Amino acid sequence: MNEAEALELVQVAFKTLLTASSPIVLTAMVVGTLIALLQALTQVQEMTLTFIPKIVMVLIVASMTAPFMASQINSLALLSFSKISSGG
Repeated sequence: MNEAEALELVQVAFKTLLTASSPIVLTAMVVGTLIALLQALTQVQEMTLTFIPKIVMVLIVASMTAPFMASQINSLALLSFSKISSGG
């Protein structure tokens, strides 16, 4: 494996990382923003109010998108293993 193939594999790994983690990260961002807006509007500054809805929504989205994330990681693993087995 030369430098170009190694760089291509790293680029595919970063793309896979971004696509596999994006549903959870986007959910946490949206829910966090909505809770912060709600807290700013009502002036209720309760610490547990930020964590509980975010954790619940992240768990729901993670369970719904687990097959998608697993397929992304599986395709990266298959690509990596095929590169290793072919020797380049």
